[in-house]
This record gives sequence, C-alpha cells and structure tokens, in this order.
Amino acid sequence: MDLRQLEYFVAVAEEQNFTRAAQRVHISQSGVSAQIRQLERELGAELFDRSARTVTLTVAGKAALEQARATLAAAGTIGRAVAEVSQLIRGRLTVGMVIGCTITPLFDALAEFHEAHPGVELSLLEDGSDRLVEGVRAGDIDLALIGTAHTTPDGLDALTIIDERLVVAVPTGHPLAERQRVELRDLIAHPIVCMPPGTGLRTVFDQACGAQGLHPTIALQASAADAIAALADRGLGVAVLSESMAASYRDRLTARTIEDVDTPALLALVWKRAHNPALRALLEHARRAFARA
Repeated sequence: MDLRQLEYFVAVAEEQNFTRAAQRVHISQSGVSAQIRQLERELGAELFDRSARTVTLTVAGKAALEQARATLAAAGTIGRAVAEVSQLIRGRLTVGMVIGCTITPLFDALAEFHEAHPGVELSLLEDGSDRLVEGVRAGDIDLALIGTAHTTPDGLDALTIIDERLVVAVPTGHPLAERQRVELRDLIAHPIVCMPPGTGLRTVFDQACGAQGLHPTIALQASAADAIAALADRGLGVAVLSESMAASYRDRLTARTIEDVDTPALLALVWKRAHNPALRALLEHARRAFARA
C-alpha cells in the first residue's frame, strides 16, 4: 500500500466514477483501476461496488475512506514541514482582489514571491469584496485584497493598506467645485456615479446616506475608478471616490471631502489563518511591498 493508491481511492470515492477520478489525478482510467484492484488485494476486501453505473463504497470502503483521508492529510503536513525547514516551499495559493483594483504593491508582492518560491502555483481572481470575504471564510481563497467599511471582517486576520475618507469629484465649472464645504445633502441634488454594491466605498456611502434618511440617485455604476472618473468628467454624474483615487484625476476633476461622512473606507488584506508556509511567505512579501508604497 502506498500514498498514490490512497490518493486514487479517495478520488474515486469522491467522484463516484473511475473516468472522472482518472482525469482528476491525471492518469489513465486503466491505471486508476489497476491501482485500486491492487489496494483491494492488499486489504483483502473490495472497496467499491461496481455493479451500477455510479461507483459506490462498500462497507469496507466506507471504513477505509476516513483513514485514507487522514493519512493523506498527515503526509501533506509532513511534506510542508520539511519544505519549510529546507526553504523549498511548494503548493498552491489562491489570491483574491476586489474588482477594479489597481494597487500595484500587490502585483509587486506576487512577482517577488513567485521569483523566491517558483514551486508555488499562484492563481488570481477578481470579485466583489463581499464574495471575496466569503471565499476566505470558506477556505477557497487564501488571501484577499478587499474594500470594506471602517472595520475589517470579524474572524479574519487583516492588514489595513489604506484608510481614507470619501470625496466627491466633479469637473471644473460644476456647482460643487465652487464650494469649499460639501455634505451628503449637497450630493443628492445631482446624479451620482459610484462603485457597485459589495465594494467598500459603496458600503460606506450607502450606510452614511441611510443614517441620514437620504435617497441618492445612483445614475451609473462602475467597478474601476478610471471609468467613474471618465463618466464624471463627461457630466454624467458626480463621482464618489476615495481620497487617493480622486488624486489621480486632479488634472480634470476637483475633489472635495464629504464632510459629514466620517466613516473611512478601508482597503485591507484578509486571510483566515497562516499555518500554510506559502501563505506566511506571501504575507511577508506583501507587508514589505506595501511598506515601500
């Protein structure tokens, strides 16, 4: 009996099909079948009922499955421990990023981590902050860069990257550009262009309006700050952005802090746990990259 046989056994048990299991472990179906037969001979019992179209576990198979999973998990832990000691980190990390984010230190951190640890497969996905947090909680995402309102999500470790007030950005000549002090009530007289629900900026804005019983007209929504700025520049609405976002468009838009929105919008890295040596290493690269920014 070896770990490879146990891996194939678990794959067939979970897929309930030899063909799908073979695709999952990247060998031929005949190879999987042969290894399972050999395992059954060594154990002296059939592990699967093959009489129906769907492969099901026998009583012996059910008894073996939990132990097989535990053995594979233990083997993985040993491998990671040895790799960490030898500085050879391997595995896979899934990194999430809020849609429309262009925070380059994250990309720098990923590039530096990949150069230092080429044995780790990186996958990057974009989504709304709410869904990214759900993914981190579920263990589907290892590390996520999210936008959130004034506090980081409960139950997750976090590193705050940006903590900023909300601003309104308008083109030269707009009535709000002539005001030195702008409040929410001043905004709702105009159509608004902002981030979609599920983003940190939008959450802060919606909560602030709700607290005052205000009902703004959201004319247009966009996930990227560039798009929001371009729409505002063309007179399609007043843009609601963070301070650093608006600073990028000072050549064509005038920004005013929304005085009665005290709750900051945060940009933060969040993760569930850092037991994985690859995740710990990536976090170190991220901390260094953001510290330089």
